[in-house]
Amino acid sequence: MRLRRNPLFIIALRYGSIAGVVMVLLLIGTFYIGQHPLLISPYFDFRIVLFGVFILFALKEFRDNVNYGVLHFFQGMIGSYMLVFIAAIIGSLGVLVFAALEKNFVSSYIEAMTAYLKGFSEEDIKTIGKAVYDRNLSLLPATNSRMLAVSYFGQGILIGLFVSIVLSVILRKQPKNQ
Repeated sequence: MRLRRNPLFIIALRYGSIAGVVMVLLLIGTFYIGQHPLLISPYFDFRIVLFGVFILFALKEFRDNVNYGVLHFFQGMIGSYMLVFIAAIIGSLGVLVFAALEKNFVSSYIEAMTAYLKGFSEEDIKTIGKAVYDRNLSLLPATNSRMLAVSYFGQGILIGLFVSIVLSVILRKQPKNQ
């Protein structure tokens, strides 16, 4: 298969695998220091920095060592999105495994999210809608590890999309016309 010999795929696979393992380790560490990792605001999520660092190194390696100093925007997007996808899959699998091993993971999420939702003011509830608020609160006890893993995967993909666009623009270099 041609994809396996593609240097961009190989670099994205290597860096994505490492990023996924680091993501799982950070997730476990965050849980054990007392902050549930799935309740961190997406604006302060460690995956922003994690993806940024790994995408930066992966694209620079491809551009400078493989592609003769040239990186097109589409190459940056393809490489960085493969990296993010691989890391998000590993991270989501890590959530599933960790939730199976640590029995308090899902229950502490449900308790903390319930307390968070019950802390909403009447104005906040009106903003999102009473029906939406009641539905979210009533569905929360049925939350399981698969739902958390899917949510973690989706958030990772969205975070990675924005980081990928920014770094693909910053790192792109066009060939010099001779």
